[in-house]
Amino acid sequence: TSMASVCGGCLALQDAGVPIKFPVAGIAMGLVLDTQEFGGDGTPLILSDITGSEDASGDMDLKVAGNEHGISAFQMDIKVVGITLPVMEQALLQARDGRKHILNEMLKCSPPPCKALSPHAPVIHVMKVKPNKVNLIIGSGGRTIKSILEETGVYAIDARDDGTVRRTW
Repeated sequence: TSMASVCGGCLALQDAGVPIKFPVAGIAMGLVLDTQEFGGDGTPLILSDITGSEDASGDMDLKVAGNEHGISAFQMDIKVVGITLPVMEQALLQARDGRKHILNEMLKCSPPPCKALSPHAPVIHVMKVKPNKVNLIIGSGGRTIKSILEETGVYAIDARDDGTVRRTW
Protein backbone atom coordinates (compact mmCIF):
# COMPACT_ATOMS: atom_id res chain seq x y z
CA THR A 1 0.00 0.00 0.00
CA SER A 2 2.87 2.42 0.62
CA MET A 3 4.03 2.20 -2.98
CA ALA A 4 0.44 2.44 -4.23
CA SER A 5 0.21 5.69 -2.25
CA VAL A 6 3.26 7.03 -4.13
CA CYS A 7 1.61 6.24 -7.47
CA GLY A 8 -1.85 7.41 -6.38
CA GLY A 9 -0.43 10.58 -4.83
CA CYS A 10 1.36 11.42 -8.06
CA LEU A 11 -1.80 10.83 -10.11
CA ALA A 12 -3.84 12.94 -7.66
CA LEU A 13 -1.38 15.84 -7.97
CA GLN A 14 -1.57 15.63 -11.75
CA ASP A 15 -5.37 15.46 -11.65
CA ALA A 16 -5.42 18.59 -9.48
CA GLY A 17 -3.25 20.37 -12.04
CA VAL A 18 -0.30 20.74 -9.67
CA PRO A 19 2.76 21.29 -11.85
CA ILE A 20 5.24 18.47 -11.30
CA LYS A 21 8.59 18.03 -13.05
CA PHE A 22 7.95 14.37 -13.80
CA PRO A 23 5.65 11.60 -12.60
CA VAL A 24 6.98 9.10 -10.07
CA ALA A 25 6.02 5.54 -9.21
CA GLY A 26 6.92 3.23 -6.38
CA ILE A 27 7.62 -0.48 -6.24
CA ALA A 28 8.29 -2.90 -3.41
CA MET A 29 11.10 -5.44 -3.74
CA GLY A 30 11.97 -8.46 -1.62
CA LEU A 31 14.81 -10.93 -1.37
CA VAL A 32 15.17 -14.53 -0.29
CA LEU A 33 18.85 -15.43 0.08
CA ASP A 34 18.60 -19.09 1.07
CA THR A 35 16.27 -20.40 -1.63
CA GLN A 36 17.35 -24.00 -0.91
CA GLU A 37 15.27 -23.76 2.25
CA PHE A 38 12.25 -23.29 -0.04
CA GLY A 39 13.24 -25.86 -2.68
CA GLY A 40 15.36 -23.57 -4.87
CA ASP A 41 18.90 -24.00 -6.15
CA GLY A 42 20.48 -21.59 -3.65
CA THR A 43 20.54 -18.58 -6.00
CA PRO A 44 19.21 -15.43 -4.32
CA LEU A 45 15.66 -14.71 -5.43
CA ILE A 46 14.71 -11.07 -5.96
CA LEU A 47 10.97 -10.49 -5.81
CA SER A 48 9.17 -7.57 -7.48
CA ASP A 49 5.87 -5.98 -6.50
CA ILE A 50 5.58 -8.03 -3.36
CA THR A 51 2.43 -8.20 -1.27
CA GLY A 52 3.86 -8.52 2.20
CA SER A 53 4.87 -12.18 2.22
CA GLU A 54 8.54 -11.16 2.37
CA ASP A 55 7.98 -9.80 5.87
CA ALA A 56 7.46 -13.30 7.21
CA SER A 57 10.04 -15.31 5.27
CA GLY A 58 12.10 -12.80 3.29
CA ASP A 59 15.57 -11.48 4.01
CA MET A 60 15.11 -7.96 2.63
CA ASP A 61 12.24 -5.54 2.10
CA LEU A 62 13.12 -2.69 -0.26
CA LYS A 63 10.76 0.06 -1.36
CA VAL A 64 11.92 2.31 -4.20
CA ALA A 65 10.20 5.42 -5.60
CA GLY A 66 11.26 7.50 -8.59
CA ASN A 67 11.06 7.52 -12.36
CA GLU A 68 12.96 5.69 -15.10
CA HIS A 69 15.93 8.05 -14.74
CA GLY A 70 16.50 7.89 -11.00
CA ILE A 71 15.41 7.25 -7.45
CA SER A 72 13.76 9.99 -5.41
CA ALA A 73 13.26 7.92 -2.24
CA PHE A 74 13.88 4.43 -0.88
CA GLN A 75 13.51 2.49 2.33
CA MET A 76 15.05 -0.87 3.15
CA ASP A 77 14.80 -3.40 5.95
CA ILE A 78 17.53 -6.05 5.98
CA LYS A 79 17.12 -9.11 8.19
CA VAL A 80 20.39 -10.91 7.39
CA VAL A 81 24.08 -10.26 6.84
CA GLY A 82 25.45 -11.07 3.43
CA ILE A 83 23.58 -9.08 0.82
CA THR A 84 26.29 -8.49 -1.76
CA LEU A 85 26.71 -5.50 -4.04
CA PRO A 86 25.82 -7.57 -7.15
CA VAL A 87 22.57 -8.72 -5.48
CA MET A 88 21.76 -5.14 -4.44
CA GLU A 89 22.56 -3.87 -7.95
CA GLN A 90 20.24 -6.48 -9.45
CA ALA A 91 17.47 -5.52 -7.03
CA LEU A 92 17.79 -1.84 -7.95
CA LEU A 93 17.87 -2.61 -11.69
CA GLN A 94 14.79 -4.80 -11.30
CA ALA A 95 13.10 -1.99 -9.34
CA ARG A 96 13.92 0.47 -12.17
CA ASP A 97 12.33 -1.85 -14.72
CA GLY A 98 9.30 -2.20 -12.46
CA ARG A 99 8.96 1.58 -12.08
CA LYS A 100 9.13 1.97 -15.87
CA HIS A 101 6.31 -0.55 -16.26
CA ILE A 102 4.19 1.10 -13.57
CA LEU A 103 4.80 4.58 -15.04
CA ASN A 104 3.65 3.32 -18.45
CA GLU A 105 0.47 2.01 -16.84
CA MET A 106 -0.04 5.34 -15.04
CA LEU A 107 0.24 7.15 -18.39
CA LYS A 108 -2.77 5.15 -19.62
CA CYS A 109 -5.05 6.65 -16.97
CA SER A 110 -8.12 8.43 -18.23
CA PRO A 111 -8.56 11.37 -18.24
CA PRO A 112 -4.98 12.55 -18.79
CA PRO A 113 -3.34 14.81 -16.21
CA CYS A 114 -4.81 18.33 -16.05
CA LYS A 115 -2.82 21.12 -17.65
CA ALA A 116 -4.07 23.83 -15.28
CA LEU A 117 -4.14 24.14 -11.51
CA SER A 118 -7.50 23.35 -9.96
CA PRO A 119 -9.35 26.47 -8.81
CA HIS A 120 -9.78 24.68 -5.46
CA ALA A 121 -6.05 24.12 -4.94
CA PRO A 122 -4.37 26.52 -2.51
CA VAL A 123 -1.79 28.87 -3.97
CA ILE A 124 1.14 29.92 -1.80
CA HIS A 125 3.11 33.05 -2.51
CA VAL A 126 6.33 33.62 -0.55
CA MET A 127 7.95 37.02 -0.32
CA LYS A 128 10.58 38.74 1.80
CA VAL A 129 10.18 42.05 3.59
CA LYS A 130 12.56 43.87 5.86
CA PRO A 131 12.39 42.13 9.24
CA ASN A 132 11.64 45.44 10.97
CA LYS A 133 8.48 45.80 8.78
CA VAL A 134 6.86 42.51 9.87
CA ASN A 135 5.05 44.29 12.71
CA LEU A 136 3.38 46.60 10.15
CA ILE A 137 1.90 43.55 8.39
CA ILE A 138 0.67 42.01 11.63
CA GLY A 139 -0.60 45.22 13.18
CA SER A 140 -1.56 45.90 16.75
CA GLY A 141 -3.11 42.73 18.18
CA GLY A 142 -3.15 41.23 14.66
CA ARG A 143 -5.73 43.75 13.39
CA THR A 144 -3.94 44.52 10.12
CA ILE A 145 -3.51 40.89 9.19
CA LYS A 146 -7.16 40.14 10.07
CA SER A 147 -8.41 42.99 7.90
CA ILE A 148 -6.23 41.86 4.98
CA LEU A 149 -7.71 38.37 5.30
CA GLU A 150 -11.29 39.67 5.44
CA GLU A 151 -10.94 42.18 2.59
CA THR A 152 -8.89 40.17 0.09
CA GLY A 153 -10.04 36.58 0.39
CA VAL A 154 -6.53 35.47 1.29
CA TYR A 155 -6.85 32.25 3.28
CA ALA A 156 -3.83 32.70 5.55
CA ILE A 157 -0.82 34.94 6.09
CA ASP A 158 2.23 33.71 7.95
CA ALA A 159 4.72 36.48 8.76
CA ARG A 160 8.01 35.38 10.31
CA ASP A 161 10.49 37.42 12.31
CA ASP A 162 13.13 36.97 9.57
CA GLY A 163 10.88 38.83 7.07
CA THR A 164 9.50 35.78 5.28
CA VAL A 165 5.79 36.25 4.50
CA ARG A 166 3.65 33.42 3.09
CA ARG A 167 0.22 34.17 1.66
CA THR A 168 -2.13 31.31 0.93
CA TRP A 169 -5.32 31.79 -1.06
